[in-house]
Amino acid sequence: MDAFLASTLAVAIAEIGDKTQLLSLFMVARYAKRTPIILGILVATVLNHALSAWLGAWVASWIPSQWLPWILAVSFVAIALWLLIPDKDDSAESRFLGMGAFWATTVMFFLAEIGDKTQVATVVLAARYTETLWVIIGTTVGMLLANIPVILAGRWLMERLPLATARISASVLFVVLAVVTVWTTLVNS
Repeated sequence: MDAFLASTLAVAIAEIGDKTQLLSLFMVARYAKRTPIILGILVATVLNHALSAWLGAWVASWIPSQWLPWILAVSFVAIALWLLIPDKDDSAESRFLGMGAFWATTVMFFLAEIGDKTQVATVVLAARYTETLWVIIGTTVGMLLANIPVILAGRWLMERLPLATARISASVLFVVLAVVTVWTTLVNS
């Protein structure tokens, strides 16, 4: 359950103000129906985060066990620093928009997540926790928790969210994950 809760919280907070959240806002402005957009985000996130989590678990299986906690701690700190940098809205006109709300959202979200902070976080979380399925479910739930309110409340919500506070909170969460990883390693040594 730790893997699920940590993954959900980490991605939900990290996603606030992220480019995929801005993409959600763009998709709502483009398409009238919200359900296909939500389903597109769900499918894209499950696919992207499942691949990412399996990559993280696979990489963790190749790294010597005594090195893994230290690499994970450094990775968590790197993500924490990366979260302090605001994303830009780069969802300009795309050839995928003619595919309809569901397919356009699915393709654009999957592509936008490649190399994104939350994808990298998913890789690192899967390397940290052995419960890969719970990491996938948690990061997917976190993505939906952050994006569904944007889809439902749109621009009104985005204008009122303190994005700087959200970025700092997410950054602190990843530093805490780094500290817990190091602490657990030292206590169990």
